[in-house]
This record gives sequence, C-alpha cells and structure tokens, in this order.
Amino acid sequence: MTGKRRWNGWGSVETQYPLPVQAGVFLKQLLGEGKALPGITLEQVISKVPETRLEPNDLYSTGPFDRICHARGQSLPDWLAMKCGDYGQFPDAVAFPQTRQDVINLLELAKQNQYVIIPYGGGTSVAGHINPQQGDRPVITVDMGRMNRMLGIDKESQLATFGAGVVGPELESQLRGQGYTLGHYPQSFELSTLGGWVASRSSGQQSLHYGRIEQLFAGGKLETFNGCLELASIPASSAGMDLREVVMGSEGRIGILSEIDVNISPLPKKEGFFVAFLPDWESGVTVMREAAQQRLPLSMLRLSNPIETYTQLRLAGHEKSIAWLERYLSLRCVDEGKTMLTFGVTGSRSQYRHTKQAFRKLLKVAGAVYIGSVLGKRWQHGRFRFPYLRESLWQQGYMVDTLETCTPWSNVTPLMNAIEKSLAQALSEYSENTHVFTHLSHVYSQGSSIYTTYLFRAGGNAADTLQRWKKLKETTSRIIVEHGGTISHQHGVGKDHAPYLNQEKGEYGMHRMKQICELFDPNKQLNPGTLLDD
Repeated sequence: MTGKRRWNGWGSVETQYPLPVQAGVFLKQLLGEGKALPGITLEQVISKVPETRLEPNDLYSTGPFDRICHARGQSLPDWLAMKCGDYGQFPDAVAFPQTRQDVINLLELAKQNQYVIIPYGGGTSVAGHINPQQGDRPVITVDMGRMNRMLGIDKESQLATFGAGVVGPELESQLRGQGYTLGHYPQSFELSTLGGWVASRSSGQQSLHYGRIEQLFAGGKLETFNGCLELASIPASSAGMDLREVVMGSEGRIGILSEIDVNISPLPKKEGFFVAFLPDWESGVTVMREAAQQRLPLSMLRLSNPIETYTQLRLAGHEKSIAWLERYLSLRCVDEGKTMLTFGVTGSRSQYRHTKQAFRKLLKVAGAVYIGSVLGKRWQHGRFRFPYLRESLWQQGYMVDTLETCTPWSNVTPLMNAIEKSLAQALSEYSENTHVFTHLSHVYSQGSSIYTTYLFRAGGNAADTLQRWKKLKETTSRIIVEHGGTISHQHGVGKDHAPYLNQEKGEYGMHRMKQICELFDPNKQLNPGTLLDD
C-alpha cells in the first residue's frame, strides 16, 4: 500500500475506486435512489475518546488517534461506527512491539494487572475480531505491524521465518528478492498480516495451487501468559497431537504469535488468468467439480452465478466492448443464464501449457466459450481493489457486505439458493430490495466455498442502517448453519459469528474449545468474546 491509511475506511487515502456512471444508474434501478449518511470528522471523534484507565508506560501509547485507529475493524457495523461516530468502546492503549521480548513484557504486565489484551494485525477483520468489549478492565490493543521483517530463510528446505506482523506486500517483496513466494493472496492482501492469516485460518485467491494457510504454516512461536509455545517446523511427525492445529483459528484467545515459519515456493516461471463463459450454472458447477476431483493443477477457479455475471458486466464500464462481447456470446448460444468462469494457471512453462490445454478440453466438453486473457488480466489487476468499492458505494448511499461458507458439492446449489433467497427477502418489512449475487472461489474434491455479496440502500440514519444489516446477517447466518454450511470458510469467527459456532461444533466440542482457552487464559484476558460467546 502506498500513501497514508484512511482512519475511517479501507486502505490508502490516495487509492480511489470510483463507481462508473452507468453503475450508479443500475443501482438506482435495482434499489432506488441512495442517500449518503451524514458523516463525522476526526476532530469530533477525538472529542469522544474517554480518558485512559492506564498509567503512562513506555510499552504503549495512550494517544487518542492511536486508540481511534485500533478500535474497529472492517465489518459493516465497524464502517457505520467509523463513518458516523458511534464507536462504543475504545482500547485504553495501543502497543507497538518491535521484538519478541516486547510482546513477552506486555503479556507479563497484563498478567500482573489483569489487563485485557487484543492482538491486532492489519485491522481487516470483517467479523468483529478486534473490537474491545465494554468492561471494568483496561484494554491494550497490540499492533504487531512493526514486527514485519524476514528473520531467516532456508532455501534448501524452502522455509522462511517472519515476524508475525508482516503484511502481504511486505512479505512477498522480501521473498521475491530471494526468488521465492508464499502465494497467499486473500482479498485483504494489501493490509492483512501473516499472524492474522494463521489466527483466522485464512484462504488466498490461489489456494488451489499454493494451499490454504494450513498448508503454508510450518511452525513458529506463540507467546502466552505462561511461556512460549514453540512449534517445530518439521515436515511430518507422528509424535502425538499437532499443536499447530490448536494455534490455527485460535483468534488471539490463547496467546500472541510473534514469529512464524512458512513453506515457500520458487517464483513460477509462467502465470496467466483467463475467462470462459458457460451456458448455465449447472454446467459451470460441473466443470468446477470435475477439475477439482481430477486434481488439475490450476491455481485458481472462480465461477460467478448468472446474477453476479450480469452484475459484473453491467458495472464493468467499457460499454461498447461489453456489448460486443454479449453479441458474440449470443451467437455462440451462451446468452440468458450464462455464468462467467475465471481460472488461473501457474507453474513451470510445461506445467502451464499442459494444464491450460487439459482444462480447455474440459471447458469445450461443457459447451463453454473461451474468450482468452483480456478479462482475466482485468481481474488480476483489480483483485485487491474491491474493498475500495465500499467507499464509493457509501458516498452514494448504498451498503455492500458479504457472507461466505463452504459445503459439500451435493449441497452447493441448494445452499446458495437458500442464502440468496433469505437475503433477497430479509428487508421486505422495510419495503426495501436487496441485490444479491454469488460466486464459488475455493474448490476441493469434496465441495466448494460459497461467497455471496449483497447490496442494499442505507436507512435514514446509522441506527436504522445497522438494524437492516442485522436482519440480513442474522437470518442468513442461521440459514447457513441449519442447511449444512460452515459459519465461515475464510473470514473466521470473531464476535459476529460466535453465536452460530455451536451449531457446527456441538455442545461437547464447544466445551472442549473453552477448556483449551481457559488452560492458556484462565482469567479471560486474551481477546474475550471473540471465537467463543463468553
């Protein structure tokens, strides 16, 4: 990221993602005319920050600006708070450790004084991971961003060690200088950190090739109240339980990751992204499933359902080019109900050639129209820009949010339909429409993720808008867990998803998870309310 980071939104203040004129017209036709909510200035927010409950200490800052910038993440309720000023609780201080010893000292200080500790990576959580709860105990948010260096690289073993606060671009830059890559590219890549990826079990856009964070996390150091849990980076072991599984997905409830070992790969010799259109949803799902089950070594697969395909083409701009494309597809009998499939090929030159040929054969059998790399390059260029679109929509009075899950192939279409139906009907009592669309973006032999985006019009004020969001979120989250989906495939649990975790884990499983957290943190000082509904 270049430039100064927004204090009340996403990313750099210098980066803009303006909404095309025709996109505004399209949204007005779908949802009605939007009206931007009144905002609040930084000076007004600063006036709302209460006095800290902590004594001055070299280990942390109690300045109001630091506390504001670390009070919220990037969920829609967080945006409403940041834009309109109803923050709720602020941390009492923000620490910026630079070494392992700094982290250890902070944990010791918190242990002695019963302070609450919230680990903070890039602040990109969309599930309420980093929001302080109201309570009597002072809260210290620990920003890991200064622990961002590569600490070592073992090229022979293809292992690298980093400080846990390294963000995606910094990590890739340091590896690329050595001829390697991690290949983990979540949409939050610009701001999110390696420690956050591990703590929330993140998935990157090219996980089909490089693996989810589970395959990339090799070991490291977890600092706890009672010492360091060291996780050896051994390729495989049958020596008891794998403690890495306890750390992954722990979301700051058992300690703070200070150093992380990762499995790295040589930079690929060739990489490309391409687009094909299929005549209908079911043919697209079949292609996705067969590619996954045949283990074709693609790096990425993304299938947009008909509504998302239609929406993306309408919002893309370049009207003449899109009109030409639509006419061409119609001549090839790919018209109403079509689905857009984006795929990536990564590897050596021979792997690239053979994989692309094999997948194009699969597409041909399915009746797909392959259109090459133009739209694929456009996707690649803008792959991390979508979060900036929220700012442009906000300014025109429209809200955008997402829901994501994962389920077996036999349940993908029924669950997607149930999710979309729930979202489409949720605001009927307000006489408001919701525009809903979905894509599949992470595939496995057994099933796929489902990633649904929904847009709706802001209410008359922030409170009304929040109530609309809650209705959408709560009704559809229940649909997901009741219809055989996980409450989160890649965003984690945080506080927003904690009420639905019991449905997936069961009472016995929840009890055991709570016991593990209590073992590391008997006084619930580490990110309380996150992951578990304390």
